[in-house]
Amino acid sequence: MLSEVSFDLPVRAVLPALAEALRAAGTAVLVAPPGTGKTTLAPLAVAGEVAGRVVVAEPRRVAARAAAHRMAALLGERVGGRIGYAVRGERRVGPDTRVEVVTTGLLVRRLQHDPELPGVGAVLLDECHERQLDADLALAFSVDARGALRPDLWLLAMSATPQADRFAALLGEPGRPAPVVRAAAALHPVTRIWAPPPRPVTPPGGGRVAPALLDHVAATVRRALREQAGDVLVFLPGAGEIAAVAARLADLPDSVAVLPLHGRLPAAAQDAALRLRPIEGDAPQPRPIEGDAPRAFRLGAPGAAPGPGTADRRRVVLATAVAESSLTVPGVRVVVDAGLSRVPRTDLARGLGALVTVPVSRAGATQRAGRAGREAPGVVYRCWSEATHGHLAAQPEPEIATADLTGFALELAAWGDPDGVGLALPDPPPPAALTVARETLTTLGAVDADGRITARGRAIAAVGAHPRLARALLDGAERVGADRAAEVVALLAEETLTRAGDDLTALWRRLRTATADPATTARWRTEVRRLRATLAPPPRDLAVAAWADGAKATSREPKVQDRGGPAGRLPDDLAAGVVVGLAYPERLGRVRRGGGSAYLMAGGTAAELAAGSGLAGSAWLAIAVADRSPGAPAARIRLATPLDEATAREAGGPLLRTDREVGWFGGEVVAREVVRLGAIELVDRPLAAPDPERVAEAVLTGLRETGLGLLTWTPEAAALRRRLAFCRHALGDDWPDVSDPALLADAPTWLGPELAGARRRADLGRIDVAAALRRLLDWRQAARLDELAPERLAVPSGSRIRVDYADPAAPVLAVKLQETFGWRDAPRIADGRVPVLLHLLSPAGRPVAVTADLASFWRVGYPQVRAELRGRYPRHPWPEDPTTAEPTRHTTPRRR
Repeated sequence: MLSEVSFDLPVRAVLPALAEALRAAGTAVLVAPPGTGKTTLAPLAVAGEVAGRVVVAEPRRVAARAAAHRMAALLGERVGGRIGYAVRGERRVGPDTRVEVVTTGLLVRRLQHDPELPGVGAVLLDECHERQLDADLALAFSVDARGALRPDLWLLAMSATPQADRFAALLGEPGRPAPVVRAAAALHPVTRIWAPPPRPVTPPGGGRVAPALLDHVAATVRRALREQAGDVLVFLPGAGEIAAVAARLADLPDSVAVLPLHGRLPAAAQDAALRLRPIEGDAPQPRPIEGDAPRAFRLGAPGAAPGPGTADRRRVVLATAVAESSLTVPGVRVVVDAGLSRVPRTDLARGLGALVTVPVSRAGATQRAGRAGREAPGVVYRCWSEATHGHLAAQPEPEIATADLTGFALELAAWGDPDGVGLALPDPPPPAALTVARETLTTLGAVDADGRITARGRAIAAVGAHPRLARALLDGAERVGADRAAEVVALLAEETLTRAGDDLTALWRRLRTATADPATTARWRTEVRRLRATLAPPPRDLAVAAWADGAKATSREPKVQDRGGPAGRLPDDLAAGVVVGLAYPERLGRVRRGGGSAYLMAGGTAAELAAGSGLAGSAWLAIAVADRSPGAPAARIRLATPLDEATAREAGGPLLRTDREVGWFGGEVVAREVVRLGAIELVDRPLAAPDPERVAEAVLTGLRETGLGLLTWTPEAAALRRRLAFCRHALGDDWPDVSDPALLADAPTWLGPELAGARRRADLGRIDVAAALRRLLDWRQAARLDELAPERLAVPSGSRIRVDYADPAAPVLAVKLQETFGWRDAPRIADGRVPVLLHLLSPAGRPVAVTADLASFWRVGYPQVRAELRGRYPRHPWPEDPTTAEPTRHTTPRRR
């Protein structure tokens, strides 16, 4: 086939070497920069070397269609002859097709259906460096199928980046990597112009791009049109930004055609941007619909084949990352790069996934700039500074590192390798993300406890949609009818539809009545037909039916059908709510107290409607799309539909549970029965006869959480605790530890039956703490406690003075000085190990000396104290030798 093509591209020079490598090893890696022709010429060369069909896998639908059209045009044929393609919802092949271009997702489905790929002689994986999930799976499954079933199958990975060693190792055998064939670059020189905004622009938050940056991109396009010749290719992160910039360029002269290019456009509009003209015999392409798009879109007649007037105009093609590689936009001499990419991110903790806007990587910026130099010297205007460029990431993150892995995990389970161990995956899936994905699949009944796929899982996988949406389709068909379920699931599967307001039911009605954008409506209806076809024939196997019946039986409420009549007669909002709830039960939300726009979702995450939303005040919402910006206190609701509590119970059946709770809440024991939908409390009623053991556990929990202050510490109890602490300090660890942590940890032992019998907070306050503390002592300790740590000590005057054990290292005896006459040394306790610290008081009760060495005090300190105080307190004795004086607690009688 290649011999029929006279068009020469740089990759052609290495195709003989490529064929030789494939004949020798059966696998190879082709490294060829963008624009060298690898996507169009390599498949034709391989087709001339193998007997079977050559399947070329592209990561995007627009690239698959474009590649097929290019190859057919090179052969002078129409698509559907020797060159064909297949994407979701569309296939154009025939009995003579030798090269079929498919999406990587479709190749994965074919491998799952029959890994032997009968009739296929070679598989070419294009742009494998982009590292999309489907591309990683297609590579891994193809390598596994070749090794186990089809050693004759040729396998070729094609990449635009020089990092080929990883793919060579994956395609080859241990110690023998696949041969790598490299093609020289065909790029012409590209001049870089740094064009940052004149004023700082707010970085994108989540998915939103600042209008000021879009203003600047539009201004840079106008500048490029003035300063340069040739068509202009503008890179923007998404379809919304493309529409916004197109509107800003609506006043360009008629000599300039502004054309969008992204994967959600209808085929005819993509062809217009790529200048693909229908060859005689191709299906006719629809004419443009007037009045449904800004003038900027009508300039290039999206949706129509480019006519003579369009071909003569200068073009501004507004594209997403789809134009970075895989396909060529002809005529481009200038690139304007906004410097942003849109990538998937998953919040594993909250179960929220979203497309977020991030700065482009340096590798991505290089790929984009190269588009200006494919056919002649070109220019790239980068809407950021050279200093900023140096701080960009070197390479984009692979999708496996950041995306929701639920579908990925289901594919692994269906392949028979739930963990992916041993498969030729470029990177292993992150363990946390894979665990969350497996838990989701288990909840859906798609995998068993070991991660192996179930019969229900195979039914879900066969739908060809995200597992959550497939589950909603299968189970929703029984609840709301097959047609309605397919319509709502098709709406949820279409990313661009979910950005047209936040009222899902209103959007659904516009699509059904064809009052939405015609191209969008046509795309939606195509997906509806595909999904509806997967439901025929309707019977399911017994395992699936049993699972569904079990999920239904979880709810105590009447079924939706019972409340609304036949499934087809349900109100639109309830029908939509059932399907959304089946897909995302953790996103069923109830309005918070007081009404308004704040909701609590069943998964436990707070969510809010945008200001002015017509959904505000709805008691319940089935939330289809929500995302949460980093640091935001709540998720933002992007798409939802109202429903009632009964419908929420029905849709979220697996999350519905009844708990009998006995615990410590708000400083008291609470015994209640609670009906919950996930984190949402539906019913809260008191328990009349709670389990006594659980009540005791709750009391103990409350004590440990709140502290020993819940007990009544009488002076006697507090004093005893201090004496026990002194004994442990003075005599060792044989004595009980009465610190707060120790007492709380051992509360069941020393509080004993009093704690076991407590039913509320007040019962704790009635416990005799002093008696309870004595349970910590063995009989020997109890017998000697008063001897070792006496509560009171007798002093020479005959008084019995209380000992203060507040400091276990230094017990204090506060006694009037006159009562200690006759003592030569301070008393000692704890078997004579610890001297008592004497606080010697004046007759007025004020300390005049603090000492544990009484003999020293009598010699040194007392004479000074005597001299100072004898005149102040003349009625009290102040002998010269207190060690021999008579102790007294009375005053000296006054002489008459």
